[in-house]
Amino acid sequence: MTCQTTVPLSHHISPIIGYHRAPLSQKFGAPRQPNLVALLSVIEMLAPYDTPAAFIGLEDFSHIWVSWQFHHNYLYKDKLHKDKQTGLDNHNQQEKVESAFRPQVRPPRLGGNQKIGVFASRSMYRPSALGLSVVKLERIEIVEGRVLLIISGADMIDGTPIIDIKPYVAYSDALPDAQSGFAPSAPHLLDVTITEWAYEQFGQIIANQSADNIAAENAQNKQSSVKAVIDKTQKQLLRSDLDTIKALIAQDPRPAYRRTDTNTSFVMRYKSVDISFQLLESGELQITNIVAV
Repeated sequence: MTCQTTVPLSHHISPIIGYHRAPLSQKFGAPRQPNLVALLSVIEMLAPYDTPAAFIGLEDFSHIWVSWQFHHNYLYKDKLHKDKQTGLDNHNQQEKVESAFRPQVRPPRLGGNQKIGVFASRSMYRPSALGLSVVKLERIEIVEGRVLLIISGADMIDGTPIIDIKPYVAYSDALPDAQSGFAPSAPHLLDVTITEWAYEQFGQIIANQSADNIAAENAQNKQSSVKAVIDKTQKQLLRSDLDTIKALIAQDPRPAYRRTDTNTSFVMRYKSVDISFQLLESGELQITNIVAV
């Protein structure tokens, strides 16, 4: 009689069920936690997970949990890129990624100098490369027979792979007496101003885009499409976006070790523009230049 033992699996493969479509295409400027900025974005579901039947009942929930992948984790990407160049198979690629495990990280919240355990942080450099966020579900749209989730408050960037979606249940998920370690409250926000020149640039870009949008709508006969909904979220600049841009910069996306640098320009890409800003001697961040890309 043979005794069989169960060998535990070392990996779990999850399907990508959709992609996040957002105004922020780069990590720089993205909120470090969800719901710090009411940034509007879209989750584009992929077949076969985009069937409307899979979302019946979700509209009754105000918020959802989103599981997603840190696809801009440079250790993860660099390792895969090097392995492809050397011709290693998928199994060896995964082993190389795991070898980059960091047991400790330096959270920006602690000034970027103090180390803590990776499992005591929300660092992107974690074994699974998975993120978890609660976001507001603004509405569910069915376009061309496909499901689009319109959300706000995400800390994900454009192109983020979505792994799973679950409803947020307030009576069990909200714990008002919970302790939050080194992050007991929301981060301090900086004041943000804009120069007259940058404000004029912003207005001119909107005027130019408005003319282009009118021409495009006339050409398309204003037909609704998945691409049109996503393009509006990713590219079309609105007057209200200036408030969102200021809210993002107020979080101070600069690296912790650069936060005392004055009169040094940093650039955040938002939708179709690059926004340059710097720290003034007065302690406020000032938007100095806005150019179309």
